[in-house]
Amino acid sequence: MSNSSYFKQDCKACPRLSEFLCEVKAKYPAYHALPVPPFGDPEARLLVVGLAPGMHGANATGRPFTGDYAGLLLYQALYDFGYSNQLESTNLADGLQLSNCRITNAVKCLPPQNKPTGDEIKQCNPYLAAEIKTLPKHSVILALGNIAHQAVLRVYGLKSGEAKFAHHVSFALPDGNTLVSSYHCSRYNVQTKRLSMEMLAAVFVTIQNLLSARD
Repeated sequence: MSNSSYFKQDCKACPRLSEFLCEVKAKYPAYHALPVPPFGDPEARLLVVGLAPGMHGANATGRPFTGDYAGLLLYQALYDFGYSNQLESTNLADGLQLSNCRITNAVKCLPPQNKPTGDEIKQCNPYLAAEIKTLPKHSVILALGNIAHQAVLRVYGLKSGEAKFAHHVSFALPDGNTLVSSYHCSRYNVQTKRLSMEMLAAVFVTIQNLLSARD
């Protein structure tokens, strides 16, 4: 796990989210039920940005995309393309390690109905901004879903019209990094066939080409 000095485990800046996490912790005492820190290689050139922790996934385990359906495709892709030492991410003690990749979320706390408000997304954006600033030159940011895409644009002071969200598109960012956007690997998107493993793999081929071109 990256030791991010800018990450605050005790952040309570969003009252609605803080109250909701207290309710969740009361119902599920063994759950993490706190802001979920980024995970992975602190020197990574690939930063994966998701939406927010899932109730019975990252919110339970304390690690992004761990223990829920949304992590199945993502961690398979990370393993297939050499960023992970194992195929599945189940819990903090499973021995998973990432190389040249780090995973975070646009919103660090579990939101009710998995829907953060616009103000909550804005409130959490400085944490994402601080993390992006740690990236080496010519890195790639993979945004999973439109909310993550918009959160990255906000970090750079860009308007949505300057880089419209779509699946498998790339945008050059002002600091030399590249934003690559994809449909989120949620259960809904997979079951409705909006996103398949083949589609996500194609996105990772693009990412590898971008990173190797800047080595």
